[in-house]
Amino acid sequence: MQNEDMYQLLIKMKDGDQQSFHTMYDATYHDIYRTVSFLVDHQQDREDVMNEIYMQMWTSLANYDTNRPFHFWLNGLVIRQVQRFRVKGWRRFRIFERVRVFSREESHWDQPTVLMEGTNQMISQSIRKLTDKQRTVIILRFFHDYTLEETATLLDIPLGTVKSRYHAGLQALRKSLGDLPRERMEMINDY
Repeated sequence: MQNEDMYQLLIKMKDGDQQSFHTMYDATYHDIYRTVSFLVDHQQDREDVMNEIYMQMWTSLANYDTNRPFHFWLNGLVIRQVQRFRVKGWRRFRIFERVRVFSREESHWDQPTVLMEGTNQMISQSIRKLTDKQRTVIILRFFHDYTLEETATLLDIPLGTVKSRYHAGLQALRKSLGDLPRERMEMINDY
């Protein structure tokens, strides 16, 4: 979606246009879900976080500064919602919900195209093995192309901390992916 189209949708959304919200949702949910899927382990928890992100987007839209990039603002909401999820410890209170999840039909979020679109399976598995803090920095850097400075701003932490997590995460990924055959490593390096 072009920036101008996005800007027009944001104006309509600020005026309360629900159809514009649905259009914005359709344009952003694949990318946002991919980020959330790397940061939150369980399916039901991902759906809860996704719901919270879009509810927060709708309610915080009045505070959005249209002079700033929308995706940067939206990814800030994603990071804050994931952090809130972790702090609250929702998993302890979701036991009954998990039983319900196992008994219902597969969700549209589980579609491989949503979860792994543009992502190499082996890299994906290696990223999931990183610590939460390393994983967050790696995802923002490689999937959203934020600079380390932008990542520091988004996470509201010092640049040195971002650099430390980034380098530790890269080192762990290299170690994890280092056991692959030479041909496979060349494919990953091209990624």
